[in-house]
Amino acid sequence: MFTIEHDFDATVITLVDEGDDSTSPLQEDVIIEAYEECVVIRQVDQMTDEPVAITLSIAQLHDLAAALDLPEGSYRLERSAKPAG
Repeated sequence: MFTIEHDFDATVITLVDEGDDSTSPLQEDVIIEAYEECVVIRQVDQMTDEPVAITLSIAQLHDLAAALDLPEGSYRLERSAKPAG
């Protein structure tokens, strides 16, 4: 299950772990905040009960999306030049 909210400066997606079967322990909710310049992924650490945040640049996010469909190896994606202006 997931929710999507559009805030003023970000889109916030919350992923709720409903589990695949009764043998897997449920994980804490994952909150993804998508801003124009970065994406922040937040989750509460179950061992410390403290929130943990990871910030990805847009380039890192594109690399992650590409990596999901590639075999093992080392890659560098070609970036298109931004128009001047």
